[in-house]
Amino acid sequence: MTLEEAKILSKKIMESNEIPLLIGHFGVGKTDIIKEIAKETNRKLIILVLSQMEPGDLIGLPSRENNKTVFLAPDWWPEYENTIIFLDEINRSHRSIRNAIMQLLIDKRIHNHILPKGTWIVASMNPPDEEYDQVDLITDPAFLSRFFILEVSPDTTEWINWAKNNHLPNEIIEFIEKNPEFLHTSNYISLKTTLKPSPRSWYKLGNVLKNLTEDEKRQYGYQLASGILGPEAAKIFIENITSNIPTAREIIINGKIPKNLELHDANSLILRIIDFLTNLTEDEAKNLINNVETISKNLLSVSSIVPKDVFFSLVRLLSELSNEPGFKGLICDKILEKISI
Repeated sequence: MTLEEAKILSKKIMESNEIPLLIGHFGVGKTDIIKEIAKETNRKLIILVLSQMEPGDLIGLPSRENNKTVFLAPDWWPEYENTIIFLDEINRSHRSIRNAIMQLLIDKRIHNHILPKGTWIVASMNPPDEEYDQVDLITDPAFLSRFFILEVSPDTTEWINWAKNNHLPNEIIEFIEKNPEFLHTSNYISLKTTLKPSPRSWYKLGNVLKNLTEDEKRQYGYQLASGILGPEAAKIFIENITSNIPTAREIIINGKIPKNLELHDANSLILRIIDFLTNLTEDEAKNLINNVETISKNLLSVSSIVPKDVFFSLVRLLSELSNEPGFKGLICDKILEKISI
């Protein structure tokens, strides 16, 4: 996403008391985004460069009080609520540091020191690839599920406007205008892990969606949802709230079949049915076994409103699933037989 999109979503996420994680190559403007948000919201910005910190720097040093060990607040600890804590270079920090910040991410506290109410937290990292000096790859889904992942890539036009506003020499601006491929590395950004939905991720997404207008949901909903649910679940979820495509169950069981579908909607409709059948449990298949006639009839109706090659992807799936043991394989085999007549 562009810097402006990342800025808008980061602010929305932090306003919802959740934590964005900006991922992008060096120099793309991740820190500038947070500095701008801090300036616009009149908040003090505390930048913690985690790669340069020891656990004691982060959590404070132990002391004795009334014959008990207590931890002193670290020197960076905020005093007022109008603060943004920026956890920079998470990917270059030692595992002990990442373990130490978990309490901060989960409970907004360290030991007995509780962050002032309304304190915002944001984090950043480089992509986990060979270009960067990293202690180890961050692939722990429990750790990543604490964040909304925002992958940042600068747009050339956006950067040129920024360069002009910041009075960079014309020689540089004109060169980038003619040679945009030299603005930044074109390497693909990848977490090297797969984000998947969980009860926690749905809860966090709900916190942010409550603060979005309907227009903002349409404009940024997919980018927001994919950063916490993963792209597959996000796509289906956003289509569900922004379009009138019925669910797979409504289509194949209740016969709720739309008319005059656009190609994009036709693909989405088939994808929903494929996901439904792929994830069909034995108990669900057993309950549906007596509805084969209805399901087959509705699928034949679907075949008349979607492109043949799109529908054939569903037929291929039924053929594969028909070889599975149990009621799931049996129902897919019976449906395949009915729709192939």
